[in-house]
Order: sequence, then C-alpha cells, then structure tokens
Amino acid sequence: MATDNIFSGLKVVDLSSFVAAPGAAVILSDFGADVIKVEPPTGDPWRHGHQVPPQPLAEDPYQWHLANRNKRSITLDLKSPTAQQVLQKLVAWADVFIVNTPHHARKKLKLEFDDVAQWNPRLIYADLTGFGENGPDANLPGFDLTSYWARSGLLSMTRDAGVPPTWPVGGSGDNATAVGLYSAIVTALYRRERTGKGSYVTTSLLAEGVWSASVSIQGALAGAKFAAPHDRKNPANAALNIYRASDGTWFVLIITPDKVVSVAKAIGRSDLLADPRFSDPAKLTANRPQLTAILDEVFGAQPMAHWHEVFSGLNVTFGAVRGPEEVIKDPQLALNEIVVPLEGAGGNLTSTISSPIQVHGVAKAPARRGPGLGEHTEEILQELGFDTKGIDDLRAGGALPKSPDRAA
Repeated sequence: MATDNIFSGLKVVDLSSFVAAPGAAVILSDFGADVIKVEPPTGDPWRHGHQVPPQPLAEDPYQWHLANRNKRSITLDLKSPTAQQVLQKLVAWADVFIVNTPHHARKKLKLEFDDVAQWNPRLIYADLTGFGENGPDANLPGFDLTSYWARSGLLSMTRDAGVPPTWPVGGSGDNATAVGLYSAIVTALYRRERTGKGSYVTTSLLAEGVWSASVSIQGALAGAKFAAPHDRKNPANAALNIYRASDGTWFVLIITPDKVVSVAKAIGRSDLLADPRFSDPAKLTANRPQLTAILDEVFGAQPMAHWHEVFSGLNVTFGAVRGPEEVIKDPQLALNEIVVPLEGAGGNLTSTISSPIQVHGVAKAPARRGPGLGEHTEEILQELGFDTKGIDDLRAGGALPKSPDRAA
C-alpha cells in the first residue's frame, strides 16, 4: 500500500469544540492534513468527557483522543485584543478553518466568515451549527441528543410500542455529522482546485439528523400512512423482527420472501408453510402474534452460534445485538482497520477507532494521541513568524496563558 497521504500539505485550523466539528478535522488528519487545534485557556470541555456520566467512565481521556488525535494544540484567549494578531496569521496559513462557536458569540469575537475571509480568499470556512443558520431557533444551543436525535424525528421512531423515547447513544449523531461536514469541506476543496476560490460551507446537527431519517421524513412529505411503532410480540412482519437465542443473545432477523421456504426447512418447521393460520396474507396478518410466539420458541432453543451457522449457510440477513465490550472483540474490526493502534496515549488506551473512509492504495496516517492543552503553542507561533519577544508580548497582552501549559 502506498504511504503518500492524500492531504499531505493541507493546513487546517480547528477552532471547534466537543465532537462533531472536531471529528471532521480528525478525518482530514487521518489522510495527512496538519491540524492545529485552537483552544481557550481552559481547554475544550471534551477533554473531561470521560468523567461525566452517563458517558462511560474511565481513567483515560479516551473521548479526547478519539476526537482530536493527530492534532497540535495552541491555547488562545480570543477575548484578548492581541489574539487577533495570532488569528489573522492562522487564517492566512490555513486552507480550512473549522468553527462551531454560536453565531452571536462569533460576531463578538470577529470570527464570522466575512471577518476572516478577507485575510485569505482561498479559505474553506466550515461552519457547524445545531439547528441551521436561519430561523427562530438558529441561536439555540444544540447537541446531537437534542438537534440530531430529538428534533429530527429519529428519537420518536427508534422505540417500541408503549414505551417512551429512550436516551440515545451519546456522540452517535455527532460522528455522523462529522462525516457530513468533512464531505462539505472536501467538496469545497475540489471546487477550489477548479476555480481557485475559497468557500463557506455549512451543515447542522438537525440537517444531518433529518438526512439520516430521510426515508421516513420523505414519507411524511408524501403524505404516507405510517405503521404503528414496532411491537416485538406483534410485529408488522414476523420475518422482520428481533428474537432471542438460548444463550440470551438478541438478534435482528430479516427473512426475504425468497428465503422463507429454506429458512422454514432449516429451523425444522416446514409445517409452518402449510399451517392454515398463515396460508394467505389476511390470515398471516391476523395471526402474527401466534407466528412470533412459535418462532420465539424455536429460536430460544439453540444458542446464537447455532443460528449464526444456520443463517450464514442460507445467506440470510441477520445481526446479533452486541454491547460495546463484545464489539471490540469482533475480528471484523481489526481485519478491516476499523480499530487501529493509537500511539502515545498511555494508560490503558492503546487502540482507537479509525474514520469510516478507506481509499484503496492509500495508507492513513498512523493514529497519534490527542495533544496536551497548549502543548504546541510556542512551536506553532514560531512557525507563524512570532519571535520570542512577540510571544512574550502576546502573553503580556492576555492572548496566551502566562506560562505554557503542558497538562494532558
């Protein structure tokens, strides 16, 4: 495999926080981009996410490394008047500028597109918001739980009948949105190759959530009639349902019409094919709970390993429901470079999750730990042209902390 990285020489300023926008910068870094993470003196709050329930708690800041690997960190207090000197040089240096600061705060900090694009007409300005740039809720704070999951309709549809909405997996909407923002950036970079012009690109957690739910949302736009929420014991189709093996493993089963006969034979219930209760669509609909109960008994008599062999042999679509501790043992992850080694994080953290994009013939950059807060401040400032006196002046003016912070 070739070692040349696609984005070698691409320079990215990541002024964003938490998960989604920094995740887009991670994907760029996976393919070789030089990413500078700009943080306030207190740091990105996501540095401490591993200590905040209901997130999985750990000694190692695993979330930080996931969302900020391969980056360099500079601390900069944008509220300081002297910070504009650094910001202007960063923008002039950069190809891509990523920001998710709320727009009302951006205006005060002079971080809007019109403020910074004047310093670099080739700049790709990537903007992430919770609910979009326009409308009555444009300035509301948004996280993936509220904007991506709840507001988009996804949360209302991912529940069974008779139960309230559940708490979704934190960060899942963020990371999907990261891929969307990355796509917008790459599209703008391609446009720049053709025209020489920079671009202002944007997406939102809401837009990405609606896109993820778009099959159903498009149905609503078409006036479609929606089925009742899923009821496992009385499903819309017993062949599209969730069942439980004898070892307690739940699995999703999708039996397409062309597989019905072979599955019935394989599970030892060919008699169901001639059962009068299921002999035509009307009777089958009326007796779905009875068929589900029969299949519950059948599938509950053998462990998941048995059903894995049966379904695999028939090329039937199925999926065992795994928890995180089981997922990381799945051989598919390492063999497909979904999980890769992480260099330098220390502690128990030796692996990380690669971005979900592969380009055959191109190796991704090795995953290196996320930076300590302000770890590369002086290095970056020197690259931008500041000498020792200039750096001292920035500290005296309040743009930088009084002394370098090397804390992890």
